[in-house]
Order: sequence, then C-alpha cells, then structure tokens
Amino acid sequence: MLTHPQFDPVAVAIGPVAIHWYGLMYLIAFAQFWWLGKWRIEQGRVTGWTIEALDDLVFYGVLGVILGGRLGQVLFYEPGYYLAHPAEILAVWKGGMSFHGGMLGVFVAMLFIARKYGRRWLEVTDFIAPLVPLGLAAGRLGNFINGELWGRPADPSLPWAMIFPQVDGLPRHPSQLYQMAGEGILFFVLLWLYAQKPRPVGAVSGMFMIGYGLFRFGAEYFRTPDAGIFGLSYTISMGQWLSLPMIAIGVALLIRSRGAQT
Repeated sequence: MLTHPQFDPVAVAIGPVAIHWYGLMYLIAFAQFWWLGKWRIEQGRVTGWTIEALDDLVFYGVLGVILGGRLGQVLFYEPGYYLAHPAEILAVWKGGMSFHGGMLGVFVAMLFIARKYGRRWLEVTDFIAPLVPLGLAAGRLGNFINGELWGRPADPSLPWAMIFPQVDGLPRHPSQLYQMAGEGILFFVLLWLYAQKPRPVGAVSGMFMIGYGLFRFGAEYFRTPDAGIFGLSYTISMGQWLSLPMIAIGVALLIRSRGAQT
C-alpha cells in the first residue's frame, strides 16, 4: 500500500517569492497550449490563424480559465465555505479550480476572440479543443501534488491504493492520477488524432464536449464526491451532474455539424 508523499506546496522559493506547484502546473498548461497551437499553425493544420492571434487567444483564455474556474469552484462546489471565508476566494495558489467553471469562462473569452478576428465562435473552439487535454493533465498532477481531490476508499489489495495522511488512514484511489491519465493524456491522443483530418465546423468542439464529459463522468466513481449546490449524492456526484449537459451539447454539435456538411 502506498502513502501520499505530502509534497511541500512550494516548488521554488527565491527570497520572499514563492512559486507553488499548483501555479507551476498552470504555467505548464498554458505553455503547452501555446506551443501546440503554434505547431498546428505552422504545419498548416488550421487556416487563417496567426501567431499574433494565438497570443491574444492565450491571454484571454488565461483570464477565462482563472476567473471562471475560481468562480465555478465557489458557486458549484463550495458555496458555504467561501461564504464563511470570503478572503479565501482569492487564494488560488491553494488549489480549488472548477473545470466546468473554467470552461464557461473560456467560452466567454473566445467570444471576444471571435469578434476581434471576424471568425465564427465554433471555429475558435474547434481550434483550441485539441490543445486543452494536456493542460488538464498538468492540472490534475497539481491536484495530486497538493493532496486534494482524493479518491474514494479502495480495496487494500489494490496495488496502487494510497493513504492520504491528511484525510485518514484508509486506502484510497489516487483519483487525481486516474483523471490525469484519462481526461488528460488518453483524451489528448484521441482528440488530437480526430482533429488531424478536416472536420465540419463544430465537430471537434462537439467531440471535446462528449469526450471530456464521458471521461469525467467515469472518473467520478473513483473520486470522493463533492456536495455542491445539489447536495451530496451517492448515485450521481456534482461533477457528473455538470458533465451530463456537456455530453448532450456535444452530441447536438456533432449532429449540427454533420447536417451542415450535407
């Protein structure tokens, strides 16, 4: 049986300046997003995009991820806690970012990009969708290093069952690593390959919504469920509630894109 290493949350400290692992993972996520986007542009995988536009896209995307992700965590998952501790809302270096909230923030940010460059909104989201999963993998690694979002109790005979000493002495699923592997690395490979061929507008975005929704829905069975605004449920968690409309919207986008193609 394994024990969580209880990492120091500070990765690098230079005098009074401390860089937290969680923040470092976000920097890695944004850097790989820019690099992959640059590669797609230079290799001619997308048309009409420039490095200048990519720079703008990353800038607005960062704002959308941080503001939307934090507000999503506050409103969807821990409204009671943050109502009692409002100063903690700004403490993003401690962790606590909702993917679904960050996704909504990015959607809003991409509206600005679409208007600025005269593109359809779904063209923008089709471009960014394959660049996202590896960033999600980095974020889940940050969750693991922080020792947060631990898994449900596991069978002690499971070779990789892990004790999180800050929680209790029970063996648990290292669900952060499951999510890093599933909705991060594996999903990246699948979506990247899908996006390599010409697709009708909205198809890649739809596949992203379906794929992430399914990976997240499955991962929630191994992750300790959040109470959220709907209350704690042992049959369907908050993350699963939020993933269901993602899947439905993704299916609708795929149907719409195929209809437009014909």
